[in-house]
Amino acid sequence: MTSQKPDFTNVTSIKSAASKLDVADHEIDLQAITSSALSLGDVGQTLTAEQKFFILRRLNFEGLVSLDNLPVSATFMIEKIENLTEEESLEILKSAELELRDDVNVLTADMDLYVKLIEQAPSDLGSGVGNKLRTNFADEKKSPLDVHESSIAEVASLSSSNEYERYYDIVDWSLQVRIEAALIAYHSPYAEVRAVTDPYDDPSIPVETFRVYLLGIIWTAIGAFINQFFAERQPSISLGSAVVQLFLYPSGLILETILPKWKFKVWKYTIDLNPGPWNHKEQMLATIFYSVSAGTSYVSYNIHVQKMENFYNNQWADFGYQTLLILSTNFLGFGFAGIMRKFAIYPIRSIWPTILPTLALNKALLQSERKENINGWTISRYSFFFTVFAASFLYNWIPTYLFAALSYFNWMTWIKPDNYNLAMITGSIKGLGLNPIPTFDWNILNFNAALVYPFYSQLNQYIGSFIAFFIIIALNWSNNNWSGYIPINTSSLFGQDGTKYDVKSIVDERSLFDRSKYEVVGPPYYSAANLVVYGSFFAIYPFSIVYEVFINYKPMWKALKGLGGALRNFRKSTFEGFDDPHTKMMTRYKEVPDWVFLIVLVVSIVLSILCVKLYPAQTPVWGIFFTVGINFVFLIPLTAILSTTGWGFGLNVLVELIVGYALPGNGLALNFLKALGYNINGQAQNYISDQKMGHYIKIPPRAMFRCQMLSVFITSFIGLAVMNFQISSISNYCEPNNRQKFTCPNATVFYNASILWGVIGPKKVFEGIYPIMQYCFLIGFLLAFPCIAFKKYAPRRYSKYFQPTLVIGGMLIYAPYNLSYYTGGLYLSFASMWYLKKYYTTWWEKYNFVFSGAMDAGVAFSAIIIFFAVQYVDKSIYWWGNDVPFLGIDGGNGRQSRLNTTVDAPEGYFGLRKGNYP
Repeated sequence: MTSQKPDFTNVTSIKSAASKLDVADHEIDLQAITSSALSLGDVGQTLTAEQKFFILRRLNFEGLVSLDNLPVSATFMIEKIENLTEEESLEILKSAELELRDDVNVLTADMDLYVKLIEQAPSDLGSGVGNKLRTNFADEKKSPLDVHESSIAEVASLSSSNEYERYYDIVDWSLQVRIEAALIAYHSPYAEVRAVTDPYDDPSIPVETFRVYLLGIIWTAIGAFINQFFAERQPSISLGSAVVQLFLYPSGLILETILPKWKFKVWKYTIDLNPGPWNHKEQMLATIFYSVSAGTSYVSYNIHVQKMENFYNNQWADFGYQTLLILSTNFLGFGFAGIMRKFAIYPIRSIWPTILPTLALNKALLQSERKENINGWTISRYSFFFTVFAASFLYNWIPTYLFAALSYFNWMTWIKPDNYNLAMITGSIKGLGLNPIPTFDWNILNFNAALVYPFYSQLNQYIGSFIAFFIIIALNWSNNNWSGYIPINTSSLFGQDGTKYDVKSIVDERSLFDRSKYEVVGPPYYSAANLVVYGSFFAIYPFSIVYEVFINYKPMWKALKGLGGALRNFRKSTFEGFDDPHTKMMTRYKEVPDWVFLIVLVVSIVLSILCVKLYPAQTPVWGIFFTVGINFVFLIPLTAILSTTGWGFGLNVLVELIVGYALPGNGLALNFLKALGYNINGQAQNYISDQKMGHYIKIPPRAMFRCQMLSVFITSFIGLAVMNFQISSISNYCEPNNRQKFTCPNATVFYNASILWGVIGPKKVFEGIYPIMQYCFLIGFLLAFPCIAFKKYAPRRYSKYFQPTLVIGGMLIYAPYNLSYYTGGLYLSFASMWYLKKYYTTWWEKYNFVFSGAMDAGVAFSAIIIFFAVQYVDKSIYWWGNDVPFLGIDGGNGRQSRLNTTVDAPEGYFGLRKGNYP
């Protein structure tokens, strides 16, 4: 085999002599790099064969079948590692160790390696040693192996026979300090981020094209219809971003083929209908176009509750009111997003686990990959996705339509279906879900994003859910606050006779509280599960503020100072002060000015005011400004939690409590302001998470802003059309016995909250019905301090993964959900997010997020076909496998409460005595 002289012209841009703080040092000409193949022998000329293969192992490229055509990421990182000096690398590691030592998302093994490299730094470093390679090998001469002519097997054999196989041991200090420093300075310290992103950018790639807008509008319309249609199903079905990507890809290829290659000018802009091959940046921008509105508008609950006869039945809530309501609430969050960039996009800690499957699929579909053999797996990400998608699509017919018992696998209740205690403890439908094997349905297994959220997040939440399980049992079995007369795990409110509470029985024609009617009917009562959920909500607000601000005060204070500087000087870059590689690459693109977000905020507030002034919403204008203010206070710590753990919660309960005190007897005002309070928070976080996706892929911020604004506008009107169709056309809609699972769990919770905290009011609740609940605020506040002390002073191996906010958050799952929705997911999370991630990192990086997205895609599309094919016009199959989950008490048949109101309650009713209502 004759050796050819390598051509290095295609690595010129990588061999930049600039500082890592210079954006040019992170950019390449992708077309030039890929114009001809680069082998391992063509890069890293001062490194030995063993050292280069050691780098490949650390980058998780050891599975490459051939070394004659390296991935661009490998080429880029090898060159950067070679050019870093020991002094610079050591400073990078010292800075990272100081900043990330308490970061739960940094692998413990990686942090231990940083510490060992810092501790073992040569004493003469900085004395002119420079780039000399410090190795433990006696012979520092270059290996005689010619990597350019060698197979991967030969190099792997060489590597496995020496000390380079274990990269967490210090075998070559100089090389390893450069590798770890380069991962931090040019890529990411997080394995999950490295798995789905590139360490470089090519600013010349077309992004905001006509094709993006065309496909974005089409798929946003389709997704808005599907997501709104299934939003009130239990469990819900959604068309997520990862799923839509599956269809955006072939759609982009079709447009690439059929669109004419025309260019024309509109004002000062040149529009190119077909700028060449459909690329990964276009794909991601089209995905972001969809993703920002992939969920459903929170005000859909308002509209359900106000319009439907079995709720408030406000027929004045016409399309004009709905339009003002949905536009004002959806866009208010955008106004806050500008503030949040410094807290949740630019900081390196903000990895946003929820977006990783979408990024993984983008990489699988559009970025070429070299053939690898990973633990015997040679299938590409692309092929793997479609294989899993097809399997998921076919399998979902079984638990959803053919064999429902595999979905609600409440097998223990089958032993004795009429045993109340057994059903309430183990039941998956009406019970608390204590079941070691609760389901074989991916839609339930993945209820808490089992392959997305970190394992520590899942475990902390499950611990909280398990604690709540015992508290609920104790409340119900002791008949605390009359909960024994009410079904144990329901979000509904009940009257003193044991039937569901009807708000129309205690309000006047304006939907305001009527004292005379209330004296006849009495107050409503919560189930034991709902008492725990609300008590946990009251505790988590003061807890999260005190705990999160104290634990993360340094990055928050830094961001606040940056925000203050930006407000004083509008021309100051929002990127200033952030030096991680992904943020540095984004400085190439124009930012969205802060004043633009301010205009969106002002316009949204004006629309809100029009909504309450033109319609009898019974809401004062000052309430709108109150909700804006409370979001400003809470949005920072709540988003900090969400961006690092993947778990978050809204301000809906806090807002309804405060509004209930300020406007007692007014359920409509509570509903309106609660929607504002929650949607500001939710929409801001949704916008920011999508901004982070663009941040990782290097999408210009202004392009993202334009696409997202248009997307939300389109989605708002489609969502309104779907809601009104469902309310008027689906029979038995929002009823608990709906066979198509349209039981409206979210709207029901919203409705019942408006009764107790709006119409009745928290003053009556805390002073008369449930006085103990007011102490939950104090408990949450005081509990923060021992948790802070433990986090700060306990041994790091015990405290690192302790996340008490998530523990309390896990207590919020009940009424109507239960442990059966979390148990199976915990198993999956342990297997993938801990075991595979730790012991089979390369396999996990390549396939984990692709598998999650493919399973979601298969479930979503099969569920849509199943609904319209065999459920909308009922073609149910009645047999044991479909009927058995619903036959007994857990299915809602027979006795549903531990105590019988007629038999066990004094004078035939429970609760406060008549004449003593608060």
